[in-house]
Amino acid sequence: MKKILVTGATGKVGRRFVPRLVRWEGADAVRILVRDETKAADLAGLGVDVVQGDLREQAARVKALQGVDAVVNVAAALRGVPDEEAYAVNRDAAVELGRDAAEAGVRRFVQTSTNLVYRGGLGRPAVESDELRPDASWGAYAASKAQAEEELRELELPLVVVRLAFVYGEGDTHLAQSLQWAGQWASHQRLPVVHHADASQSLWRAVRTPGIEGRAYNAVDDAPITAYDLHELHGVPQPEGAAAREAGDPWEGHASNARIRAELGWRPLYPSVWTARDAGAL
Repeated sequence: MKKILVTGATGKVGRRFVPRLVRWEGADAVRILVRDETKAADLAGLGVDVVQGDLREQAARVKALQGVDAVVNVAAALRGVPDEEAYAVNRDAAVELGRDAAEAGVRRFVQTSTNLVYRGGLGRPAVESDELRPDASWGAYAASKAQAEEELRELELPLVVVRLAFVYGEGDTHLAQSLQWAGQWASHQRLPVVHHADASQSLWRAVRTPGIEGRAYNAVDDAPITAYDLHELHGVPQPEGAAAREAGDPWEGHASNARIRAELGWRPLYPSVWTARDAGAL
């Protein structure tokens, strides 16, 4: 690929992905679209091409896409934002970016999605061919991501989707923040996760692997972490009565990584949170 455009470069995933992409591809091959150039100063220092603009504005998208061979759409409005913002960024802007990218003739469009897009009650980890029907309890984030996938597939676009599990590591406070939910869980309820290093390599392989247009891949580590272990990891006392709680669907949010292993050659550098902790990569 001569030029790869990355959106969401100053977010949790993008900020860790772009430096790796520079190492793998070279700074001349990387362009980022950012709303606030001051937040991208460290990334600009790597030598990447910085385009200032809002993903929701066509002029910015068209400018960023000039001369681009591939797109990795990492931009996302996560939990805690108004629903309308989640849909505007996660669905509407993503689809418009896909439409503009198709017109620009890009050869690969990688859409970053989430493992929360699957319906529950499967009785097993979700696989990529399962129906996209996120539970309403996951809110606008999961719903907007699922709808973005469906609408992007309707375009004449060389699309590859990567569905990330709960991303953590490298100073990201995401894992600690999970305690606000895990405190209400049964002790044995499990959270599927993926380390930032492994999320990054999944996106890169999705860009680079030939002949996978139209495919989706789950990027999830080998060992989910339990609510009990989340509290232990952060030195927080176990909630009273957590051991006696019902866990509900034991497979909720869980997804298989068999396809990404088989087709992209992906292997997690950190198969579990404990591996990352022992390596000093939390």
